[in-house]
Amino acid sequence: MIDPTSVLPYRVTDRNLALELVRVTEAAAIASDRWTGRGLKNDADGAAVQAMRAAFDTVAIDGVVTIGEGEMDEAPMLYIGEKVGSGGPAMDIAVDPLEGTNLCAKSLPNAITVVALAERGKFLHAPDIYMEKIVVGPDLPDDVVNLDSSIEENLRNLAKAKKRDVSDLVLCTLDRERHEELIARARQAGARVQLLSDGDVAAAIATCIDGGGVDLYAGSGGAPEGVLAAAAIRCMNGQMQGRLLFEDDAQRERAREMADGKDPTRLLGLHDMAAGHVLFSATGVTTGSLLKGVERLGPTRAKTHSIVMRSKSGTVRYIESHHDFSLKTNRPS
Repeated sequence: MIDPTSVLPYRVTDRNLALELVRVTEAAAIASDRWTGRGLKNDADGAAVQAMRAAFDTVAIDGVVTIGEGEMDEAPMLYIGEKVGSGGPAMDIAVDPLEGTNLCAKSLPNAITVVALAERGKFLHAPDIYMEKIVVGPDLPDDVVNLDSSIEENLRNLAKAKKRDVSDLVLCTLDRERHEELIARARQAGARVQLLSDGDVAAAIATCIDGGGVDLYAGSGGAPEGVLAAAAIRCMNGQMQGRLLFEDDAQRERAREMADGKDPTRLLGLHDMAAGHVLFSATGVTTGSLLKGVERLGPTRAKTHSIVMRSKSGTVRYIESHHDFSLKTNRPS
């Protein structure tokens, strides 16, 4: 018989951390919202970074940033290797303080703030390079799609598994020149294609949400965003594969240094990118398919909309929070 006292403290801590993460992404969203539509993406990102870093000071973890704003000499805070938190369980942290800086600057849909936590050593350590990705939702046969298969084969296999026609499927990808062949071949196969201007974490998550409007996400985007997406997909029982892409030998060597002896060119499964117990939180900055954006209710009040997940329980919560800045010690900018 299991002693309840042996598991209860971790469960309580785990759940509390999930809710503390929401406060971190909320703080970043509220700060960056001040810059929505102003055409200043760097200012919006800077505001999000500062607010997120300050919020981490109240989170009860011994955290180390493994996916962040860049290398130590490239970012003033939330850089790779930075220690954050007020003390507690040893955790790795993956962050994107403002995913979709251009979306925020132009007041376009789907700008979000994102944080994921994992047990120490459980996130993929990778430089800020490109990653090829493929993602589908839950309740499908294992390996229904494969990064090494053609897009036509993946669409056929997915359609068969979903008992639908290829013409019913929606492929989502970033609108980039490098994806022109992928887009053309998917359309030739009969699928519909949804193009993103920026921000692929929300699109990857959409494959796992009823009514998300995306059956398959594919293409190349940032490796840090790939790890964040993997954390969310783990919590939602979806499927994802990835592979790092290198532009030169320097990137390849840096990835090799961070790979702990593993082949940096290997095919990555979900547990290669985000293993162990994982927590994920995102808050909307601008309204999109995943979350509503920040709503200003007056000079001192705002409403935020967030999603928080735990891989351990598979629980997905949508949280609507009402903020009264006149009652808070540290009022957001």
